[in-house]
Amino acid sequence: MAHIDLGVDEAEFPGIRGPLRFRRETGQPLLELVEVLLRGPHPLTPGERELIAAYVSGRNECTYCCSAHSAYAAAQLDEGMTLVDQVRADLDNAPISAKLRALLHIAGAVQVSGREVTPELVEAARTEGATDLEIHDTVLIAAAFCMFNRYVDGLGTQPAADPGWYAQASERIVNAGYRQVV
Repeated sequence: MAHIDLGVDEAEFPGIRGPLRFRRETGQPLLELVEVLLRGPHPLTPGERELIAAYVSGRNECTYCCSAHSAYAAAQLDEGMTLVDQVRADLDNAPISAKLRALLHIAGAVQVSGREVTPELVEAARTEGATDLEIHDTVLIAAAFCMFNRYVDGLGTQPAADPGWYAQASERIVNAGYRQVV
């Protein structure tokens, strides 16, 4: 049970979904941000951007966000959950592009502290073909998911009890996006 009464059945609205419903006037702008960052027009695919969210959430040990965004990434990447698991387990040896690996290193630095993003990390990403937009949005996705992870865990919300819930949620996200989550 969450630390506060969210006014919802937490089994039906696990993780961040309860707090988003609890205070819709803050929840809706957060969902808009996620929609733009993870699904809006971009040179990185939605699956790659979801992978950044899953990677950061895993590093933050946020069970709900890591499980959810791993499922959402897997649903949008040809290699599915196998690739998500490989990236989360061993980024440097996962079968991804050098550009995505460099961006994930930036995301990992942000997860520790924004000050951990060095000119060398940025230059490494640029060397692999990352644009300023991709670098900017990687930093913003990582920073936003640090906030979301702390929001979920700080309120003591629970992950979905049924692991199949994440696969069902991924269908909704892929087909309808984040605007309809609450």
